[in-house]
Amino acid sequence: MALLHRAEIRPTKLELLATWLPTRDWYAGSGDVTRVAAYRFDDPAGQVGIETLLVRGGDGPVHQVPLTYRGAPLDGADEWLVGTTEHSVLGRRWVYDAVGDPVYAGALAAAILTGSGQAEEYFEVDGRREVRAPSMDITSDASAADVPTVGTVRRVVDGDPTLIVTDAVELGVIRRPGAAATPTGATLTGTWDDVSAPLAYAASR
Repeated sequence: MALLHRAEIRPTKLELLATWLPTRDWYAGSGDVTRVAAYRFDDPAGQVGIETLLVRGGDGPVHQVPLTYRGAPLDGADEWLVGTTEHSVLGRRWVYDAVGDPVYAGALAAAILTGSGQAEEYFEVDGRREVRAPSMDITSDASAADVPTVGTVRRVVDGDPTLIVTDAVELGVIRRPGAAATPTGATLTGTWDDVSAPLAYAASR
């Protein structure tokens, strides 16, 4: 489960992305960046926030942008840093393109290969849990009992799809869902606003 905070964030996630996305070769938007939908994964250790945003730049296509939020810099991941924010509850947060974060690789592999789905999101209000309804659904066509240990992220090939090569699994993150990318292996599919499209895939190495 993902505990959310009613907090001010400066700059906002979309403000960070408005600066960062145009630096990506796979980005095909223009104009203001707006949120379409989102889903989250749990970090088993409870230290890293893992959120995937579907966004659109102006009238451009929908793009998938997985992010991780950390309370300290991730060693060796400067090239994946989107920026930093000041969170009114949690303090400074380092925001990364999650494809370069090993915690995301493990969570994505688990979601695809076990069909574990997305994290439930909730707020704590006066000691009560208020669940936030998801803005999209994700499903997997695999149902393995467990997931191999992902291990070290050995290589990331940025593009569409973005490939994450680990010790045990190769993952593909589709940056523009609904485009021509063809999944290879077990597939994670997202549904939002009456649209359904592959989001990511995984294959054992």
